[in-house]
Amino acid sequence: MEDPTQHEQASPAVRKRVQDSFDRQGLMSHLGARVAHIGPGRVHLVLPVRPEVTQQHGYVHAGATSAIADSAGGYAVLTLFDRTLTVCQLEVYGVQPDGTRKLVANGQQTLIRVNRPAG
Repeated sequence: MEDPTQHEQASPAVRKRVQDSFDRQGLMSHLGARVAHIGPGRVHLVLPVRPEVTQQHGYVHAGATSAIADSAGGYAVLTLFDRTLTVCQLEVYGVQPDGTRKLVANGQQTLIRVNRPAG
């Protein structure tokens, strides 16, 4: 059964905060990643397969996969901005042209909110 919160949208202010932050990330731009969905506690990033993100056998490199998962988890927490300590479940799916999805990586991430120093 599909999770009903999977397609729920975050507020416009939260979506803007996440998208603006994502747009400042040089690595995500370098990888060619984009934001596909921003919901409360859930962010979907897309990484198109291209030669620049593959390893020697033509598969997407685990480093690119883990970078995408790490950023998605961090942004999912940012949608819940008022929480201090958050544990995230990370899932990375490979998606075939016909839409078939296969879980290729998963993990868990613990994040703590840190306020930037003034200045």
